[in-house]
Amino acid sequence: MGSALILLVLFLVVVGGLALWGVGIYNGLITARNAYKNAFAQIDVQLQRRFDLIPNLVETVKGYMQHERETLEAVTQARTLAQAGLSAAKADPGDAAAMAQLAQSQGALNSALGRLLAVSEAYPDLKASQNMMQLTEELTSTENKVAFARQAYNDSVMAYNNKREVFPSSVLAGMFNFKEAALLDIPADRAEVRDVPKVSF
Repeated sequence: MGSALILLVLFLVVVGGLALWGVGIYNGLITARNAYKNAFAQIDVQLQRRFDLIPNLVETVKGYMQHERETLEAVTQARTLAQAGLSAAKADPGDAAAMAQLAQSQGALNSALGRLLAVSEAYPDLKASQNMMQLTEELTSTENKVAFARQAYNDSVMAYNNKREVFPSSVLAGMFNFKEAALLDIPADRAEVRDVPKVSF
């Protein structure tokens, strides 16, 4: 009777230890997932700031560039598509399709802004405008913050994916449907997507 009790106690200790170990792994996965979602929230903040700057930039430029309506419309349309891309990504940060849509739409916006800033070089009065200088400086600063936020997000995604793929975490990740998170990648072969618009006055 005594040995049966000892075996039962040992069994309960082992089961309890395994349960605690499993809870620790599960909590680690939750923590890592929350970390990359929080990192994405920082991208959201910076992209929203960028979206808020663009209408002011378009209005400032409009007074000087009456013959560049097509360029201005392209920026406005790209902004709208980029906002839609951000909304899709916010709904499910880390989802591969949503992150691809976000990267593509932000790349198109980068390209449209780059064209606008290149065209503005032909207008000396616009280049000398205090409002234009301030807006382009804020836009460049925001672009840099977006880049830092994107790097922090990608680092968090990498940590989460590593945690969910290594054994024994991979077993629990599969059981509890911890899906792989996608990086926010900017295609290296498209310079207009990769480069921040260059501003010089």
